[in-house]
Amino acid sequence: MFAFVHTVFEIFMNYLNYKSLVTMKSDQPDHTKELMEEEKWKTATDYSLAKTQLSMIQEFFSFLILIVVILYILPFSFNRWSATSESGIMFSSFICVALLMFIQTSGIFFEWFSQFRIEERFGFNNSTLKLWMSDKLKESIIGLIIGTLLFALLIWLYRILSNWSNYWWLVAFLVFFLLQLSLMVIWPRFILPLFNKLSPLEEGELKSRLMTLAERTGFAASTIEVIDGSKRSSHSNAYFTGFGRFRRIVLYDTLVDQMKQDEIEAVLAHEIGHYKLGHIPKRLFFSFIFGLLAFWGLDYALSQETIYSGLGLGGEYLGSLGVLLVAAVLLLPCFTYWLSPLSNFFSRKHEFEADRFAADSMDGGGGTC
Repeated sequence: MFAFVHTVFEIFMNYLNYKSLVTMKSDQPDHTKELMEEEKWKTATDYSLAKTQLSMIQEFFSFLILIVVILYILPFSFNRWSATSESGIMFSSFICVALLMFIQTSGIFFEWFSQFRIEERFGFNNSTLKLWMSDKLKESIIGLIIGTLLFALLIWLYRILSNWSNYWWLVAFLVFFLLQLSLMVIWPRFILPLFNKLSPLEEGELKSRLMTLAERTGFAASTIEVIDGSKRSSHSNAYFTGFGRFRRIVLYDTLVDQMKQDEIEAVLAHEIGHYKLGHIPKRLFFSFIFGLLAFWGLDYALSQETIYSGLGLGGEYLGSLGVLLVAAVLLLPCFTYWLSPLSNFFSRKHEFEADRFAADSMDGGGGTC
């Protein structure tokens, strides 16, 4: 029921957005005319329309797949390959993660269509089918390995800690929260290079301006790197990774090629604004709270026989954490979706604040940082 309501509401919201885009395409708002020519506005609107149409179709398809998975695939899979609380930890973890990855392949057509039809049509796609397939293979292998290890760690913590405390979930959550922080350093240093090449920004005026900006705004970074995002897309971006002495500024090569130096400086100032205004710790705080609630929910669900029977599983699965993790990955979005307005509110607030910071740091907002 929750999945159905979520799907209907999301499609309805996309429909309203679609109608609004159609109206604005032929009647460009006055406040955008100074920023974008009419032809570019129509092209940008067509791009949004195409993405919205695909999103509506994908939402409906995902709902159908979810129903099939819950009613048929999960009971069949777990009755064929046992993942009860008595099963081996690594075996149970592998089965659960492999099953999730198999289910997620149902959406691969939409990813292909988005990349090689929509992005290609509007001139954003630079990827080849060979590169795209290579990325998917790497993602699958890495996802299977890391996912299995994380599932195994959580199941192991549950089996060990629950023997002496009802608050095993609290300790397990703290372990995983620390892992989340560690991944902020590990991912860009060891995983990202498997997909993209990062190289130091060449010496010159641009690097000098960006390093001066970082010093002026109190954002100490060990290096500025350029990532070869252009081999997949002509979209551009800039961000920073890590924290402390591991912090690095990363620019897309498309950003360097497409923008003037003062524009690149403004983009970077916006990203620095997120850091200086404390947006990252605030997001981590909310992640901490929601994560804590999620782990408590897992502990509660472990003793609820109706949840397991609702998944088509017998009493022998009661207390099986692996099964619950699979169900949580599939079903939690139907519940957390209703929190998205709150998340979007803070996201928009933070973006405007970062824009203000960038304007001030560039002496364009009538103030100094």
